[in-house]
Amino acid sequence: MSSVQTATGPVDSGELGRVLVHEHVFVLGEEHRQNYEHWDEEERVADAVAKLRELKSLGIDTILDPTVLGLGRYIPRIQRVAEQVDLNIVVATGIYTYNDVPFQFHYTGPGLLFDRPEPMVDLFVKDLTEGIADTGVRAAFLKCAIDQPGLTPGVERVMRAVGRSSVATGAPITVHTDAHGETGLVAQRVLAEEGVDLSRVVIGHSGDSTDVDYLSKLAEAGSFLGMDRFGLDVLLPFEDRIATIVELVRRGFVESITLAHDAACFIDWFTEHERVQAAPRWHYRHISEDVIPALLAQGLSEDDIDTMLVKNPRRYFEGTA
Repeated sequence: MSSVQTATGPVDSGELGRVLVHEHVFVLGEEHRQNYEHWDEEERVADAVAKLRELKSLGIDTILDPTVLGLGRYIPRIQRVAEQVDLNIVVATGIYTYNDVPFQFHYTGPGLLFDRPEPMVDLFVKDLTEGIADTGVRAAFLKCAIDQPGLTPGVERVMRAVGRSSVATGAPITVHTDAHGETGLVAQRVLAEEGVDLSRVVIGHSGDSTDVDYLSKLAEAGSFLGMDRFGLDVLLPFEDRIATIVELVRRGFVESITLAHDAACFIDWFTEHERVQAAPRWHYRHISEDVIPALLAQGLSEDDIDTMLVKNPRRYFEGTA
C-alpha cells in the first residue's frame, strides 16, 4: 500500500475504494470567468457538493481530477468542495495543450532566449512534493495531452517534462489522447524514452475507439486503458463502448481497464442546455446507473467490475502492476 494525496490530505491507497479515474469538478477559463462569466461562487460550490454527494451515494468513493493548467485548476475552490463531501478528490499537475506551451514557458527553457533547465519540471515536482501554491494540497498524479495535431513541439515539450517529473517523484501519469489518431502509441513512446514505467500510465480516452487491436497494443505495453468518456455518446455510442470493454475482457485485459465519464460539475465550453441536448447521459451517475448493469448483463462478473473500479486504480498509484 502507499499514501495518496487528496484535496483534504493523504489517504492510504487501500482506502480509495471505487474510483473514477478521470472526472473534473470545474473546467473553466479563469480569465474568461472574471471578465465575461456570470458566476455565483456559493451557488457553484453548493452545486458541486450536491453532485458529488450524490455520486458517493451511488457507491463511488474517489475521483481523480486531472484539471491542470489550461483547464482552470483552482485548488481553493476544490478544497471548499472537498471539505463538504465524504468522497476523495485527487488532484493533478501538468499542462493541457494540443499545440503550444503557455507563454509563461515560451521564452524560458533549454535552448531558448533564457536558456536554463526545463522550468516545467521544477513546477510539477513542487506541486507533487511540497504543494500547489500556498494551499497545502499536493498533486498525486501528472497530466498531459496529445490530440489530433499530434506531437507538436509544444506537446512534446510538456510530455517530456511530465515524464521527467514522474521519474523524479514516482507519480503516475494520465494522458489525454485522440484514440482515432492512435496518439496513445506516440505518448507511450515518448514517455518510455524519458524512463517512465508505462504501467503507471493511463492512456486517457481510449474508450472513444472500437479498434480493439489498437487498444490491445496499448495494454500489452503495460498501460491502463482509460475507458473514461461514458455519456459522450455523441463521440461513440454507449453500446459500442460496452461491447469494446466486453471484448477486451474476453481477450484477457480486465486488469488494464479503468472507468470514468470525463464529466464535470461545471464546464464553460458550452451552456448546460447545449450539454444536455448533445449528451444527456454525460453526468456522474451514468456508470453506476447504466454502465455497470450493462456490463454485468453482457457477462462480466462482479469481480471484473471490482478490478476496473478498485484494484486497477489502486495499482496505478502503488506501482505493483
